[in-house]
Amino acid sequence: TNAPVARKFHTAVWSGSEMIVWGGTNGSPLNTGGRYNPSADVWTATSTTNAPDARDSHTAVWTGNEMIVWGGTDGSPLNTGGRYNPSTNSWTATSITNAPVARFLHTAVWTGSEMIVWGGTPDGTNVFNTGGSYNPSTDSWIATSTANAPTARESHAAVWTGSEMIVWGGLGTGVALNTGGRYNPSTNSWTTTSITNAPVARFLHTAVWTGSEMILWGGTPDGINVFNTGGSYNPSTDSWTATSTINVPAARESHAAVWTGSEMIAWGGLGAGIALNTGGRYNPSTDSWTATSTINAPSAREPYAAVWTGREMIVWGGTPDGINALNSGGRYCAEPPPIVPRPTPTPRPRPTSSPRS
Repeated sequence: TNAPVARKFHTAVWSGSEMIVWGGTNGSPLNTGGRYNPSADVWTATSTTNAPDARDSHTAVWTGNEMIVWGGTDGSPLNTGGRYNPSTNSWTATSITNAPVARFLHTAVWTGSEMIVWGGTPDGTNVFNTGGSYNPSTDSWIATSTANAPTARESHAAVWTGSEMIVWGGLGTGVALNTGGRYNPSTNSWTTTSITNAPVARFLHTAVWTGSEMILWGGTPDGINVFNTGGSYNPSTDSWTATSTINVPAARESHAAVWTGSEMIAWGGLGAGIALNTGGRYNPSTDSWTATSTINAPSAREPYAAVWTGREMIVWGGTPDGINALNSGGRYCAEPPPIVPRPTPTPRPRPTSSPRS
């Protein structure tokens, strides 16, 4: 009821109380969206007044009070964007002065004060290793350094660690990559990530930040075959550790993943040419997988959007067949880890004191 029109290749952010979805395509690019409140299970449309031009394959970040969307394509690549304030239901355009070159299938992270966009493609063939930092308080852009930057790519993954943006994998000039880099905005400098024990080259995978490691999973090396493998990258030691394949979900790409605070939940996506409605929860502390329930699960789909609310993973939109789009979704509440009973300490016998003579 009152949900946005069906779409795919859209974005979603979590505001702290609502999931905001915007853009995407249902055969034609869209500049509409909606705010979903899970506590009331209701939708509210986002304003189209001063909204950015319709687009898909863009990026979105949440700043703490606004959603910033940027880039994407409406048939031609875009370097425009907008800031949406849900409290006023209003849009403000982002500056194009010194903005990065128009692109789509790039990544974006929020640092706490700036949005950093990087990589992408202008046409589905050529790729970029350039980007920019956008400061909404000054409505201004600063280019990211290209010195020691990773090779150009699109359909890669990126996370923010608290001090650095880590990008990894993606599709180069027709070749999947297993390389990456760490970008420090305070010094505007890049550090290469190790390839020792790194996962096999891939794109259309996912990545989450745990607080100490980046965990990536799934993806495809060629757009045909798919992976059910992944790895954990520790930037403090510049080292990789493979994720377990025991009880792992079926191989897939174009899925989504969220970090719950203790587990990564991966769900949906495209298997061997078939959309999926299965998934799994990966616990890095035990290097183990637990399957997500399929009871009442949303219908199979890819590429959709997902957010973590602090209590639930909400998934919405996507396509079941690469053609038709969906305006349905679901909320998944991961069961809490089992409570391990603490053993009751055995009381020690107190020595009996002998009477004094």
